[in-house]
Amino acid sequence: MSIETASFRLDPALFTPMEMLVARFGTLTATAFRYRSGVAGLRLSNGAGEIVVLPFQGQQVWDAHFHGRRLTMRSMFDEPRQTRDYLRNYGALLIHCGGTAMGNPGSEDRHPVHGELPNLPLDQCWLDFGRDGQGPYVDVRSEGRDTLAFSHDFVARPRLRIREGATEIEASLAVENRAGTPLPFMYLAHINFRPVDGAVLHDAAVDSDIVLRRPQLDDAAPAAVRDYHASVAADVPSHRSIGAGVPVLPELVLTMKVAAGNDGWTHAVQRHPDGAGDFVSYRPSELPYAVRWMTRGPDQDALGPVLPATAPPDGLAAAKRNGQLVSIAPGEAFHTAYRFGAADAATTNRLVTSIAALQQR
Repeated sequence: MSIETASFRLDPALFTPMEMLVARFGTLTATAFRYRSGVAGLRLSNGAGEIVVLPFQGQQVWDAHFHGRRLTMRSMFDEPRQTRDYLRNYGALLIHCGGTAMGNPGSEDRHPVHGELPNLPLDQCWLDFGRDGQGPYVDVRSEGRDTLAFSHDFVARPRLRIREGATEIEASLAVENRAGTPLPFMYLAHINFRPVDGAVLHDAAVDSDIVLRRPQLDDAAPAAVRDYHASVAADVPSHRSIGAGVPVLPELVLTMKVAAGNDGWTHAVQRHPDGAGDFVSYRPSELPYAVRWMTRGPDQDALGPVLPATAPPDGLAAAKRNGQLVSIAPGEAFHTAYRFGAADAATTNRLVTSIAALQQR
């Protein structure tokens, strides 16, 4: 249907195997469908491209295309799966990670990989169409509650916005503590672009402040894999150049502290050989740790130029030891917002120039 500025709730019954237009506002359209797996998908188009959101499962951005280019990592999954298990539904462009824990469980941990948020069931979802000083936009708002007796009770409210003709996705998250005791909380925005051969990574980190996690490689690891990790360990900044045909297995993980501008924002960019790029922008005051993640192999090809986080992704016990947990008081909420997406050559150049200025601060 054609509508003016409006807000309405999405009924799960709208999502069927046959894709259906549910709303239009100028060039912005929203269509609902259901994957063969049963997962509901919401396709939002804006004239420059489209994103596919899982409105009732973690509000993941499952896929995104802008200006004819797919931004999303390559994975083993051709469609999302109904599950709470992180590794059984793997391959989205954006995954909200965290909750009572985040990261890979260490030897002292018993929590699931990346906590409760990645595939959190969300029982309510709304579409908001509107217009502000930057033009028409559409928001997806979802809400879900996670409760475990003698442990925690919180409500997560993720939100996404795309604007008419833009190639940027605006994301935010609020997590409200419904329990009568403080909630120890962790969060990481797992933003997974597809790496581009010959690209260069730009960030506002000081090289000496980068902490590299050395992978545990068994004796069967190919020489090329060992050589890559050895070369990065010897020269950490060298990882910023993405070489063609270089395997990165099982993964590259490093953590950085980065500078912010006078407006409180910082940026990370994958600059392609043609000058265009992919970017992430966020506030270090909200998410103080910049995690970089990359894996390149036959089954996954993914790059997180930066995964903004409240702590390194080393599990709950490590965060406790290092004083990196966020405490949410009863009735209070954690809030964060960030932006990511595709950039043309001119925008990429402006971001890289801004990053260079931040490095001088």
